[in-house]
Amino acid sequence: MNKKYVIGLDYGTQSGRAVLVDVADGSEIATAVKEYTHGVMDEYFVDGKTKLEPDWALQHPNDYIEVLQETVSKIIRQSGVNPEDIIGVGVDFTECTMLPIDSEGVPLCFKDEFRSNGHSYVKLWKHHAAQDEANRVTEIAAQRGEKFLQRYGEKISSEWMIPKIWQIVNEAPEIYDAADRFMESADWMVLQLTGQEKRNSCTAGLKALWHKREGYPSKEFFKALDPRLENVIEHKLNKDIYPLGMKAGEITKKAAELTGLKEGTSVAVAIGDAQAAVPAAGITEPGKMMMIMGTSTCHMILDKEEKMVPGMCGVVEDGIIPGYYGYEAGQACVGDHFEWFVKNCVPASYMQEAKEKRVNIFKLLKEKASALRVGESGLVALDWWNGNRSVLVDADLTGLILGCTLLTKPEEIYRALIEATAFGTKMIIETFQKSGVPIYELYAAGGIAEKDELLMQIYADVTNIEIKITDSPQAPALGAAMFGAVAAGKEKGGYDSIVHAAKAMGKVKEASYKPIAENAAVYEKLYEEYKKLHDYFGCGGNDVMKRLKEIKISAMGK
Repeated sequence: MNKKYVIGLDYGTQSGRAVLVDVADGSEIATAVKEYTHGVMDEYFVDGKTKLEPDWALQHPNDYIEVLQETVSKIIRQSGVNPEDIIGVGVDFTECTMLPIDSEGVPLCFKDEFRSNGHSYVKLWKHHAAQDEANRVTEIAAQRGEKFLQRYGEKISSEWMIPKIWQIVNEAPEIYDAADRFMESADWMVLQLTGQEKRNSCTAGLKALWHKREGYPSKEFFKALDPRLENVIEHKLNKDIYPLGMKAGEITKKAAELTGLKEGTSVAVAIGDAQAAVPAAGITEPGKMMMIMGTSTCHMILDKEEKMVPGMCGVVEDGIIPGYYGYEAGQACVGDHFEWFVKNCVPASYMQEAKEKRVNIFKLLKEKASALRVGESGLVALDWWNGNRSVLVDADLTGLILGCTLLTKPEEIYRALIEATAFGTKMIIETFQKSGVPIYELYAAGGIAEKDELLMQIYADVTNIEIKITDSPQAPALGAAMFGAVAAGKEKGGYDSIVHAAKAMGKVKEASYKPIAENAAVYEKLYEEYKKLHDYFGCGGNDVMKRLKEIKISAMGK
């Protein structure tokens, strides 16, 4: 009998990738990655000239089609695998990454009349320009005693679907009126593959306020937000939500011609990228937190009960693994944090030293930072360069470094920024534990987890918990592929459940990062200082960050 394969399509912040996986054991046969042609538009519009307002982050949906076309055909060519033996496809995506489309599924930004309107493009997950709308959603939901608010840590994020739609209503009503519906890009890609609109329960529950038992919030709530939103669910979204692992449809003739896949190949209902990484590590039970570490970090945890956790991004029944409640928290700035520092704050002498040693600047900084003892720099930082996702859920917060002197070195600041992100993760872990959601083990996936030994050891020391690493550099794509195997089903060579798929295909590396006791003891002291700063600047003790942001926006003439 011929071997069977599945493909995972993983759409991240900067690029998309396709991974061809052996159904039997999860081994990765071929991988192809494509950077987005337009990248992230967070400073300038698609024309490269028009300046965008603060906190915008757009993408071009054609970039996603290019990824599909180039990467899938490439891995088929590279592997030599017969498309007849590829039984399923799964899609994961950053979320909430949403776009307005017409009745035929065509993005409005493809149309001449809307091409110059930023609101017709994809709003990436880190589009934070809907913070005012998010604040109002939270405020009105609290005033009305809306039950759903508790499931999102008592705060609605500007990264989510409803605030982004409301921003369009307020700033570009013509786009709202022209849109037949708004979709997560994850679901839109499934639409491109199958011709079927099958919205997934994961992103609907975590990012669009949907609940398996209660559905969406009421029309009365949306009317209280804005009369123009009264019928937003019926007219602009879709009440039909489909569970993870379900078959969304099959590869159409058009998609087959685009990719080289066989027409009729099974396609799974989509899933968020962070959630897809959970089964990729073989996690199918409570107590194990998965950290997906890249430009940002998402924290995933399963539990048997629905608990209310302050500042969590959401909890969704069957939102990751059927039979469990899937929780999400996160940090909006991790890899982006370090990239900012390298681009803007490293002196020319360090760049020259890296060049002479024939290493990249990140490696040089890690080498120098690794030589420092814990606490030696005298620095502590807050990791809010892109706002705070959890547990404060406030995109208007900004970064801070405390303790700099005329002797402070770049590697000391670099290490302090790493430590800040680790402290942010520890804050999230403690908040879950205090709310009755146990966390016994930590797992990590993503490029940072794969490559950065210094960072991972710091995280182990700060949290004082052993950290296991997924045995795949493409964990979300592997997880998406697993759901593709479930969509195909056992009869076609796949699996009947994601639990069975995870047991056969999921894996972690033998080596792990264990806490070093003396480091953990010092980090506990530094963490206490972090918490004081966290609460002072983030919980109303001093709103200077927000006042500075207001002055900045005023100076820019918004």
